[in-house]
Amino acid sequence: MSSRPDSYTPQQLSLGPYHYLSPDLQEMEWYKISAAKKLQTQLLCRNFENLVEQLIKLEPKIRACYHRYLNFNAETLAWMMALDVSFLLEFLQIYSIRETKSLSRVVTSRMSHLIDYSRRKSAHHVILRDMVMLENQIPMFIVRKVLEFQHLSVESADEMMLSMILGLAKELSPFKTIELPCSMKILEHSHLLDFLYAIIVPKVEEPIEIEFEDVSDHQGSDRGFGFDSSYVKQLLKEIWKMFSQLTTGPAVLLKNIVSSVTIPLKFSWTILSKLLHISSDDDDPVKPETEGFSTSKNKPPLVEEITIPSVTQLTNSGVSFIPTRGDISTINFDREKASLYLPMISLDTNTEVVFRNLIAYEMSNASGPLIFTRYIELLNGIIDTEEDVRLLRERSIIFNRLKSDEEVANLFE
Repeated sequence: MSSRPDSYTPQQLSLGPYHYLSPDLQEMEWYKISAAKKLQTQLLCRNFENLVEQLIKLEPKIRACYHRYLNFNAETLAWMMALDVSFLLEFLQIYSIRETKSLSRVVTSRMSHLIDYSRRKSAHHVILRDMVMLENQIPMFIVRKVLEFQHLSVESADEMMLSMILGLAKELSPFKTIELPCSMKILEHSHLLDFLYAIIVPKVEEPIEIEFEDVSDHQGSDRGFGFDSSYVKQLLKEIWKMFSQLTTGPAVLLKNIVSSVTIPLKFSWTILSKLLHISSDDDDPVKPETEGFSTSKNKPPLVEEITIPSVTQLTNSGVSFIPTRGDISTINFDREKASLYLPMISLDTNTEVVFRNLIAYEMSNASGPLIFTRYIELLNGIIDTEEDVRLLRERSIIFNRLKSDEEVANLFE
């Protein structure tokens, strides 16, 4: 997926401090004020200034949620958050899973062209995309604080908040979402994007431990990097040797492709090996380059040559694609049946922004394997043309709500 800055920069709505002073987004401030006036009518015996005073007390906690220095005083920051959350709550009301008496579903006249219960208006989807951007997030505890202030009850505030956020997350998710445990609390998640990530990406229970060999004393080590590059070359050669010994249909096709075609790297060789469940019982040490690698057939491809075949190429070689109804953890390759199992995915106008910001969030907050990023790399590797999209669509793996299969192929360029 090529770089597109517009996917990370809000186009209409600023939430939080990072884009607060952007001139192109100032028009939406009037809608925030309108939403705040509506919220004021629901505060019963309290007023909006009391809410701002409560948020001022949370200033250190609010600042701690952002990586950059916020050049605002406590009062400005509190008013900013109060107005942003007022707009956010009025927008999120249409995603509430259950009807509630405590939340009015009447939209103000000023907001009527933005908040669309049918979810068909273009302005509605622009705001949706802005809300999911990594730099446009509001801490979840502030949203909960405003709801608590509005409903006068922690329990009802949590119930309403979970209902709205979960409804929105399911609307935005291109995949089947993970069933959340009943004991889960909404405040366990930092913000909306974090919650969306949690219901899409399976949680790895056991940490992955990686052992590194100390090669600082080996001769020929690369200065400034702390490792000997010859070890990497030997490892790739050994992997290619094991792969060359496979005789299954998909393996033969892959060997022919990577041996004869030079194209840019699109997919990790490690992931490719996992996909085909390549393993070896040979425990012998790595042989010198002159032994066993003299023929072009056994020579490993250069890093620039490693790629993964497209859907069309795999289909022509006898690999079948089968949809699963689970989340992205259900991806699997059945070596005996030559079948690749992929979860069903729904693509629409919001998908690209969702993908890019989930990847950005995962990479900036990574505490384990980049599960979502690697899965998108897989899709990026196997989808090259409209024909690839058509094959996956006909097998009910892709549900295309874009204008054409070409748009989907361009999404994974």
